[in-house]
Amino acid sequence: LQQQAEQTCRQLIKTQEEHEQLLQAALEEAEGLEQSLRNAEALLAERAAQLRDAQAQVSRNKLLIEELRGENRRFATALQAAELKQRSMEEKIQLLEEQASALKHLIGKITPASLSG
Repeated sequence: LQQQAEQTCRQLIKTQEEHEQLLQAALEEAEGLEQSLRNAEALLAERAAQLRDAQAQVSRNKLLIEELRGENRRFATALQAAELKQRSMEEKIQLLEEQASALKHLIGKITPASLSG
């Protein structure tokens, strides 16, 4: 009976050692998983920060684009005004050239008449 009790005791000790080894392995695996989780969380936080930075840059770019569009509209309006002014000046120059030509023609007629008179 004592021999059977000792054998049972040895078996219990062996089973307890196996359970302790399994528990130790499970703890080590859990620690590894916790480290992997911390690494994944750190990477996720880094990527989230990168996305926030990119989103802020996109917002700044959108504002810049709107400013440039407004400036472009002002330039287009100024260009149209300049083109209208240029056309008006060209018409005035054309009119002045016609008047100068008419005056030259008139002077050409008057000068010989005054010299002969």
